[in-house]
This record gives sequence, C-alpha cells and structure tokens, in this order.
Amino acid sequence: MKKNIPNFITLLNLTSGLIALYFIFQQNWNLSALFVALGIFFDYLDGFVARSLQAYSKVGLELDSLADMITSGVVPAFTMFFLIKESLIQHQISEKTVDLLPFAGLFIALGSAYRLAKFNVDERQTESFIGLPTPANAIFILSLPLIIFTQQIESINQIIFQPYFLIFLSLLSAYILNAEIPLFSLKFKNFTWRNNPEKYILIAVSLLLLIVLRYLAVPFIIIFYILLSIFYKKQSK
Repeated sequence: MKKNIPNFITLLNLTSGLIALYFIFQQNWNLSALFVALGIFFDYLDGFVARSLQAYSKVGLELDSLADMITSGVVPAFTMFFLIKESLIQHQISEKTVDLLPFAGLFIALGSAYRLAKFNVDERQTESFIGLPTPANAIFILSLPLIIFTQQIESINQIIFQPYFLIFLSLLSAYILNAEIPLFSLKFKNFTWRNNPEKYILIAVSLLLLIVLRYLAVPFIIIFYILLSIFYKKQSK
C-alpha cells in the first residue's frame, strides 16, 4: 500500500495535465496554466513522498515520465500550436500557412519526450539536470499567452506575438530541453543556506520579479535559472 502512495500522487499530476489540455482547446489560458501549475506541484510532491517513504519503484519512474509528458510536454505544445495559429490569423497570413505552420509548436512535445526518455537512463542526472527540465519549460510556454492576452503590453506583444518568433521559440525550446547545459535541481535535501545558496537566490529573485513584472517575470526567471546554474557549475570546478 505504501509504495502506491507516490503513484497515486503521480496520477493526480496526469489528471491535472489532462484537465489543462481540455482548457487549452477551449483557449482558457488562465485555467490551463492553473492546472499545469497544480500538476507540477504534484510532480514535485510524488518525488518528495517517495523519498520520505522509501517507496521507489520502476513502475513509479515510468508513470512519472508519462504524466510529465502530458502535463509538461503535450500541454505546452498545444499551447504554442494555438498561439501560432492565432498569431497567423491576426497578421492575415495566407490560409494554407495558417493550416500548416502551427504544427511547429508540436516540436515542444517531441523535445519533451526525448528529454524524459534520456532522463530515465542518464546517471548524470540523479542529483542535478542536464538540459532544461520539462516543468520549467512548460511554465515558460504557458506564461506566453498570459503575457500576451492578460498583461497586454503593446511593445512586448509586438515582439512575442509574431508567428515566426513563436516558431523560433518552439524550436529553441526543443533544443534547450536536450542541450548539454548543467542545471541545479530545485529539490531540497535540507534547508541550510550552506547547501542551498543557489536555490535561495533563485527563489528570492523570482519572488521579486513576479511582484514587479507579474507573468512577464517568468521568461526572465527561466533565463536567470540557466545563467545561475552555469555560474555555480563553474564555481564548483
């Protein structure tokens, strides 16, 4: 019974991702982002519970990847699909292009699938990450419609809400997921400053940026996370 508790939490992650996917097709960006955030919380929680109960299993590992594929792979891919499609319509691009180019967003799902498969067999990623984790990438992609349609900063929208820029982001996303970039894990083994300075710095900067920039803070947080990881990796050598 004990070993199935983390699996139940993982299924809550999967359920959240499926509900988020439903809201993506309704183009309800707020609720889709909410359920993705909930799924990512369950993704963190299942690992924490598994470590606390010593309830690891091969089934749990595979189930976790399958749930992440939906919540942090398929959902952001279709988010980008609809963003590209809406952008093409608004910019009055030809009908044939509107039908074809949105599928570029699905590269995010392909990159996520490959990253999750690599993660399960890569022994270098037991304590840290190589390449951007799928939850972080999902948060980045889900922030885009919130920035575009909720904050509506004209100068920012003119940059982001361009179809070819969104296609570029889709390809960049698939690459960053699998790039040989070392990134620290956000999981705490203890809460001392000595063992977690980079995590506390990231949390503090993230909170400050969110207060000042709201949804626009998310892309900057992801970039800061990558740069901070590279800095601490160099410091540890």
